[in-house]
Amino acid sequence: MTQRFAGRLVLVTGAGGGLGRAFAQRFAAEGAALLLTDIDAGLLAETAALLRAAAVSCTSYRVDLASEAEVQRFTANVCSAHARLDVLVNNAGLAYGEIAHGFAELGQQQWLHYLSVNTVAPLLLAQGLRPALAAARGAVLNVSSMASFMPATAYGVTKAALNAMTFGMANVFGADGIRVNAIAPGLMETPASMHQLPPGTFERIQSQQALKLQGTAEDISALGAFLASDDARFITAEIVSCDAGNRLRGWRS
Repeated sequence: MTQRFAGRLVLVTGAGGGLGRAFAQRFAAEGAALLLTDIDAGLLAETAALLRAAAVSCTSYRVDLASEAEVQRFTANVCSAHARLDVLVNNAGLAYGEIAHGFAELGQQQWLHYLSVNTVAPLLLAQGLRPALAAARGAVLNVSSMASFMPATAYGVTKAALNAMTFGMANVFGADGIRVNAIAPGLMETPASMHQLPPGTFERIQSQQALKLQGTAEDISALGAFLASDDARFITAEIVSCDAGNRLRGWRS
């Protein structure tokens, strides 16, 4: 495997499992040192232990992205400890339970909570880490969803808003040479999707793919590593789908 991130520092949020753990392992395999966050301290420790067993340099932090004050403290600590940050992967988010099926019946507090974690926290993290990202002329990668293109749930709405936030971030942070892109994953075979989706949903969504393949977290992390690398130095403000051509995308031009 290439070593595109040798000597570089990568921060992955939501690194406790699933896609976040896959991102951490991919960047580590390409030579990066890691900063990891998650709200679940136990799962976060598991990821950190796996990486350290492979002789990867990593530091972990429990962070609640719903708290602006906590995000500000965390980013200030990172900037104090590290003069430069090469990549920020905004992977953490709320995806299952009420957010995945609720819409018209949700109240203001519920909407504000979901938006604060899935849409606003990626911006707050990038804002707080901007000095370190600018020093590296780094990259920000937001994790959206194919649900963002046809949002019919609170989850889809928060990810549609994250797409718009990605464009705004790319426009503003580009002045510092910071690239900002997003990935919109399709259906992935992760423990969470296999156990949290209602019966039949996984098969129904998969049947709408143009390619009859099973998506994995590694498919997304490989794309993320490309977008965050110098190979993608001329790419910013893009929402890149990785969904086997799922018709839920809507085929908008």
